[in-house]
Amino acid sequence: MKKIKVGVAGYGVIGQRLADAVALQGDMELVGVADLAPTLSIRALKEKGMPYNLFLVDMNRKPEFEGLEIPIAGSFEDLVDQVDIMLDSSPGGVGVKNKELYASKGVKAIFQGGEKNSVADVFFHGYANYEQGVDQDYLKLTSCNTTGLIRAVDCLDRNCGGVEKVAITIIRRVADPGDYHRGLTNALQVDKAPSHQAVDLMTIMPHVEATGVLVHTPVTHGHIITVLATGKKKITKEMALEAFKKHPRIRVVKIDDGFQGNASFFRYARDLGNTRGDMYEIGLWEDCIVESGNDIMFAINIPQESVTIPETMDAVRAATGMQQTREDGTAATNKYLNCQCR
Repeated sequence: MKKIKVGVAGYGVIGQRLADAVALQGDMELVGVADLAPTLSIRALKEKGMPYNLFLVDMNRKPEFEGLEIPIAGSFEDLVDQVDIMLDSSPGGVGVKNKELYASKGVKAIFQGGEKNSVADVFFHGYANYEQGVDQDYLKLTSCNTTGLIRAVDCLDRNCGGVEKVAITIIRRVADPGDYHRGLTNALQVDKAPSHQAVDLMTIMPHVEATGVLVHTPVTHGHIITVLATGKKKITKEMALEAFKKHPRIRVVKIDDGFQGNASFFRYARDLGNTRGDMYEIGLWEDCIVESGNDIMFAINIPQESVTIPETMDAVRAATGMQQTREDGTAATNKYLNCQCR
């Protein structure tokens, strides 16, 4: 079996996780990762024995790496020359510049949510519009919140008779763990409505009317989203719960079992032994699914650092034509990442 050769641009919060996920895919080969500076992530990579080849975005900085005895496999261009597809997790705005190199080399690319939609042929989600991404050159993932939100709404839409509209409230972590650039805060901040997640959902699922409010909170481990969904026919709690429990990337939990909030999921992932405390599934509280007239309301937890990783693997499968359908593509990703109904 010929493996798809994959490179990762940017070895930061997302890039580390993309590299690890590609390495787990039995039908993909991680050629290497590229970065600009000897960050803490790169230093940790070296201390772990350099499991991945490292390529430099700026070869003028090679002496910095050599001084730290960090081995270099080549330039960023060398990496692009060796792959079938690049996973670009560079800072927002850098990916669109990298696209010029990818295009000149005839290499496909997947971009993360920080880039503008115009960078790609398709704004992509593994479950909601997989087939639209098949054999396309450039795909862009949704943001972490949008990725988890669409998983849940798409699940109801496909299994409970269709969804007409949703209203969401996003309680958003202010920064990733270890970040300092946002400052030390003790306040909540509200964005203007509708939030971009609602707009993005409608872009990928145009048959669903969506609106939403976003509140920034001074926490780092995960977002929480409440969703009020109106079905084309009444969606009962029993119908919703049955659908959610069958979804490989939704972890249904109970408050009574100890899942009191975002920190509970992070601690549980660490106790499971998951690398970095990551969890690929969104968490969904069974205790918080309620019927409101003809609507259904529920709450989900979004592990922001890792939730987009499975959908990125789906994107590789779609763009390279490895699997032609959402069923086959997502099933292959789930198998290698050990995502399963719980």
